Amino acid sequence: MPIPLLEYKPSSQNQRVEGYEVPSEDTPYIYRLEDCADQSDITALIWSAYRQVFSEHVILKSNRQTNLESQLKNRTITVRDFVRGLAKSETFRRLVIEKNSNYRLVDLALKRLLGRAAYNQAEEISWSIKIATLGWDNFVDAIVDSDEYSQSFGDNTVPYQRRRYNNRPFNLVTPSYGDYWRDKETEGRYKWGDISNFRDMARSVTVNPVQYQPVSTANIAIPDMTRDRVAPGTAASISTGSNFPLR
Repeated sequence: MPIPLLEYKPSSQNQRVEGYEVPSEDTPYIYRLEDCADQSDITALIWSAYRQVFSEHVILKSNRQTNLESQLKNRTITVRDFVRGLAKSETFRRLVIEKNSNYRLVDLALKRLLGRAAYNQAEEISWSIKIATLGWDNFVDAIVDSDEYSQSFGDNTVPYQRRRYNNRPFNLVTPSYGDYWRDKETEGRYKWGDISNFRDMARSVTVNPVQYQPVSTANIAIPDMTRDRVAPGTAASISTGSNFPLR
């Protein structure tokens, strides 16, 4: 018998209330399958899904899910199923799942699949239990098949950050892994081991800036380079371009 999702009280966040913002260049572009008129539009929708789910803005050829792409282009699967497939792919497992704890996986999944951050720690704990007991694939199904996902994106809309609060999408400011994995990856590669030691070392360095002496021009004599002015029409003011005297 599966363990039910623990009860938690959602905190009030901006995506849960109606907004009054004026659309601008910071408003996320919404990709819908019904808006695609040709294959180029579908291709743009596919790339937007890659950016949203993988959070990789330069997609490697090896990371592409060509089987899912083909099915979506032929309209045999929905955008919801395409997103589901990306979240369950081996690429997502390698880029995200293997490098994070269950709590951080919940945070990333909510941001990338539901377009919002976790309400509070209680929600993170509740969903992390789902990952621990049901596995990642069933957790993805619970997210993608939830009422919140259906009401927000339906079957044919790529998830996006709902009502951006800081005017930037999550996938531009949220790295694929946290500090603890970064420190683990860098351990042993450098002389100082933990990357935090670099900050300590930088703080311990004393920098003595060069003191530049201001230069004063008060005592500098500037020679007079002006010429004597001669009345127009006089002999001295006429130049013939030769050394012969004027007659």
